[in-house]
Amino acid sequence: MKRKIIRWIIWIAVLCVLLGGISFFSLCIGSVGIPFNKILKIISAGKGTVEHSIIFDIRLPRIFLGFAVGGALSIAGVILQGMFRNPLVEPYTLGISGGAALGVCLNIILGMRYRFILSLPVFGFLGAVVIILLVYFLSIKKGILKIQGLLLTGVMISFIASSLIMLIMAISRAEDLHGIIFWIMGSLEEPNWFLIKLAVSVSILGLIASYIFCMDLNAFSLGEEEALHLGINTERTKRLLFILASLLTGFSVSISGIIGFVGLVVPHFVRMFVGSDHRILLVSSFLTGASFLIFCDTLARTIISPLELPVGVITGIVGGILFVYALSKRAPAY
Repeated sequence: MKRKIIRWIIWIAVLCVLLGGISFFSLCIGSVGIPFNKILKIISAGKGTVEHSIIFDIRLPRIFLGFAVGGALSIAGVILQGMFRNPLVEPYTLGISGGAALGVCLNIILGMRYRFILSLPVFGFLGAVVIILLVYFLSIKKGILKIQGLLLTGVMISFIASSLIMLIMAISRAEDLHGIIFWIMGSLEEPNWFLIKLAVSVSILGLIASYIFCMDLNAFSLGEEEALHLGINTERTKRLLFILASLLTGFSVSISGIIGFVGLVVPHFVRMFVGSDHRILLVSSFLTGASFLIFCDTLARTIISPLELPVGVITGIVGGILFVYALSKRAPAY
């Protein structure tokens, strides 16, 4: 047991160093390169320089948002994969992203985004919440939340939401269509520090809340019936885990758009290295997901600099390649 704890501490330390290194690298790299050895000097000099504005107004907000969204999507993926005992389940499988995207599409075609600055994330979050409630109540039969029913209902709701989004895109004006497509592909460009601080707070609180259920998730990995025999209140736990993962996903999507593969691929890889014990898996996935998204965002804004690619494109390409690699390896235990 002592050796296991020491190994976990080493893994967390390594991942923290990795996160710090990637964040520092992201701070220096971009259309305007800033030398590593000048970062501290620029920060200590205060406002008034171009480099200071680049660091604090452009790159640092993206790093914080990447930390929040990447971490939140990763622990949502861990929760759902552990709860469903299905390695293909990810935060977007249950239709939450479709609901958020539908809310944003309605916002754009109704012209609401010009009326108040936070209208896009507010509509996105409301769309996600509506879908969460719809999937939740459709999946309850006689007071019992059916896991398989939840999954199938979520997939069907996701298809319906996607079809409605395509319908809206088909009848949209050209300028609205551009806004919808750009949002759907995902971006970490968010200048509002209030939203960024809120995202970081929600993400960290989500990690703390999910960690309370780490032993329950370990029991669920044995099967729902076995978890019940171990004294777990399975119905209450399923509901709380579903709501927690859904809110984390809905909040992330409403701010950054649809950024795929983070919640699917990151838990897979972390499980291969640290094992399937959720006491270490949740924390490790959070740190790895944050590092992965910050790294992908750095690639997105530097590959064809000064132009920027949607970060969802980069996570899809990198995540897809990593997922194929993972499939070629031994399947981890769930």
